[in-house]
Amino acid sequence: MTSSPGNRSCFVYVTLPGETEFVAAGKFTRRVDRHGLAIGEFFYGQRYLARPEAVPLDPIDLKLGRTPYTTTLLNGVFGALRDASPDYWGRLVIDRHFGSPAPEEIDYLLCSADDRAGALGLGTSAEPPPARRKFNRTLDLETLQKLADAIVADEELPQHPDTGQVAELMLAATSMGGARPKAVVEDDDGLWIAKFNRPDDKWNHARVEHAMLALARACGIRTAESRITMVGDRDVLLVRRFDRRLTAGGYRRARMLSALTLLRAEDAYTDRAKWSYVLLVEELRRLSAQPELDAAELFRRMCFNALTSNTDDHPRNHAVIAMDDQWELSPAYDLVPTPHVSLERRDLAMACGDLGRYANAASLLSQHARFLLSAEDARTIIDSVATQVRAQWRDIARGVSVSSKDCDTIAGAFNYPGFRLVPA
Repeated sequence: MTSSPGNRSCFVYVTLPGETEFVAAGKFTRRVDRHGLAIGEFFYGQRYLARPEAVPLDPIDLKLGRTPYTTTLLNGVFGALRDASPDYWGRLVIDRHFGSPAPEEIDYLLCSADDRAGALGLGTSAEPPPARRKFNRTLDLETLQKLADAIVADEELPQHPDTGQVAELMLAATSMGGARPKAVVEDDDGLWIAKFNRPDDKWNHARVEHAMLALARACGIRTAESRITMVGDRDVLLVRRFDRRLTAGGYRRARMLSALTLLRAEDAYTDRAKWSYVLLVEELRRLSAQPELDAAELFRRMCFNALTSNTDDHPRNHAVIAMDDQWELSPAYDLVPTPHVSLERRDLAMACGDLGRYANAASLLSQHARFLLSAEDARTIIDSVATQVRAQWRDIARGVSVSSKDCDTIAGAFNYPGFRLVPA
């Protein structure tokens, strides 16, 4: 609903722990003042606050209470709501649907489909809609692949006789991580993110990411479950939704906050000073129900990203989840190697120690205490991950049918020589 130009509101819904249906939690309003500053306001509904099982949408910045919250950060959108909005790919899809004029920020929130990440929903009615019962089936992947190819190529969208074009597009607009073409699909086991290869890819991204998730597990890291399926002669990666749990009554949903929200940071690289594993682990220790385990897990993932040149480790590719009332580090996802020319230095997207973003063993070790690790335990993790990556990456990749040519293409990403250089 719209009160006046530049002043728009919507209702925010949440699926409570143990439940499968939305309830109305509160109301969000975004306005732009006469100076062009976007201001967001959120307040919890009285009926929601009266629920004994009510949970905060964000236990840090949107705690339960009767006082309205305001923000001028993130273009006037609270971090918890931004996490429920579409990512780059989803925004591209919505932009394609809207055409001109371009959608406003609240349009992105409202247009993202019921498959959005986490437990939140948004709408224009005070009464939440029933939870979605039907999703794309995995057998619809060929149709979705054609849509994805058309969007990437900026071509006219193919028509489908059984499903409306706009509905298909909206279903593709998920908010979970990354800029690659994807959609949410369902089989008898639950919900999956289907990630499609692009025609202009330099290697088979679906199989390589599948291999990276397997390699991470071999290094002792908790990851999202994944598998490869074939659509014609094309590979599609299926990654199980870890923020959903299938029950007899429907899907339970985990609340989810990205590291971007925990760090109170912007997506833009101009806010990169806040992109930091060291700062993230401080927030994780405050929020997690098992801070020692999660802090050590985050350290291991940081080492893995350094040793596999995963420079796409930005804060939106890390998250915490709460299926019940306790928060924990989510399984790892969006793990991709990035071959580089430089043998001496690789930089991660996030600062990892005293040397900033430099993916170097000495820098990783420099802040071990922040991760609740002794220097000896931190060295053991670094050495263990390095050994596993060196010994297993190619065997694991070939084991999931990454071609020999693609292995040669990405080989430079692993255990690059500069990782062990002693900094000046």
